[in-house]
Amino acid sequence: MSQYKFKLYITGDTLNSTRARAALRGLLEEGLIDAQDLIIIDVLAEPEQAEKDRIIATPTLIRTEPLPERRVIGDLSDLETVLSALWLTREDKLEA
Repeated sequence: MSQYKFKLYITGDTLNSTRARAALRGLLEEGLIDAQDLIIIDVLAEPEQAEKDRIIATPTLIRTEPLPERRVIGDLSDLETVLSALWLTREDKLEA
């Protein structure tokens, strides 16, 4: 499987954070993101990490590897758009 790494930035238990987590669960359940390659960061608990990664809005999902880095901002509810923005396809995961 390709070495994809992700970070999800959220803000506490807001509606959008909850939706982003649910959408991410969908990606995990379909095997489109490997759970070992995912970090969830609450900007309320770790503001310095959010500043370091230049997070301007939440939720933000970042594919950190492989380069180039790709970001998706929003509740991640449209899974096909999320996959496209991250330069992932269902076929990538099926072939890996």
